[in-house]
Amino acid sequence: MSQADAYLEARLHRRRRVEDVMTTVVVTADRLTPYKEIACLLAEHRISSLPVLADGWQVIGMVSETELLAAWSRRVALTAGELMTAPVTIRPDATISVATRMMTAHHVTSLPVTGADRQLIGIVSRRDLLSVFLRPDADIISEVRHLLGEMPARNPADLVATVRHGVVTLSGTVRAESQHDLLPLALRTIWDIDGVVDVVNRTTEGESPHGTGKSAPG
Repeated sequence: MSQADAYLEARLHRRRRVEDVMTTVVVTADRLTPYKEIACLLAEHRISSLPVLADGWQVIGMVSETELLAAWSRRVALTAGELMTAPVTIRPDATISVATRMMTAHHVTSLPVTGADRQLIGIVSRRDLLSVFLRPDADIISEVRHLLGEMPARNPADLVATVRHGVVTLSGTVRAESQHDLLPLALRTIWDIDGVVDVVNRTTEGESPHGTGKSAPG
């Protein structure tokens, strides 16, 4: 494993994970929970969906406002077992970015967090994931500068980082001989910092940190 690969592997273990933002007190239903009770639970707890459990612990389905409204439009009163859809679950050690991609891909607003045999241990919602982006710019820039300072490179780049509203901008001159490995590594690791909304590359390429060069690719 190269030094750069080892660095990325170490960064993986620092990423914020689902277990860091999930809710552990979960509103649930069982197969026999009637339509009206489900609607009351969603309204009372201000949630858009809930897990359906078997034997009080195993996730077997999800019921959302969408299923309730679809059943109402057909004038059908059903139980949770008849309304539920197949659950899309996630592990507690999954990263925030993985959870975000899963919600987007499956068009869901929350994911039950499960352990072995789909045992319910929590739930993570879009609001939980968005809480990561409430991180102050001062905290983000501190971590960005720290990781740039520990980048594994024989010829470190003279990179300057700024943050505004979660958008990180990198500027400065990158030495041509280190451009191939260093800049992509910096961009990938910055993207993984909690609270980063976007990364803008405004570096230039040159023979020395103070030389004149052409613009690096974005």
